[in-house]
Amino acid sequence: MAHVLIIEDDSMIAAIERDFLEANGFEVSVAMTGKEGLKIFDGGAIEAVLLDIGLPDTDGFLLCRKLRDISNVPILFITTRGSDGDKIKGLGLGADDYIVKPFNPSEMMARLKAHLEIHQRL
Repeated sequence: MAHVLIIEDDSMIAAIERDFLEANGFEVSVAMTGKEGLKIFDGGAIEAVLLDIGLPDTDGFLLCRKLRDISNVPILFITTRGSDGDKIKGLGLGADDYIVKPFNPSEMMARLKAHLEIHQRL
């Protein structure tokens, strides 16, 4: 299965995402900061990113733009910021999807799998 990078500063949410992904056969790396996320991304064969906006060292929107500049892997925002403006901004910066917390892990999985399938066809 695919290698997914979770960039999330809330350890409980990161653990939920990680556990659910691993239970479904994914390889998972977790970063608690944007800097750590970029380091992991640069060092591994990451096939998708689950990204929070509110990170302690950077804005997730900026990080999305950096990731999109160097890669076309699926990027899914998972964040508490649910305004239409934030969703439009995130998608406009190159994110493939935008999920608002609290979220259903099964829906997250379905969306991730759909984006990975589309990406493999390209």
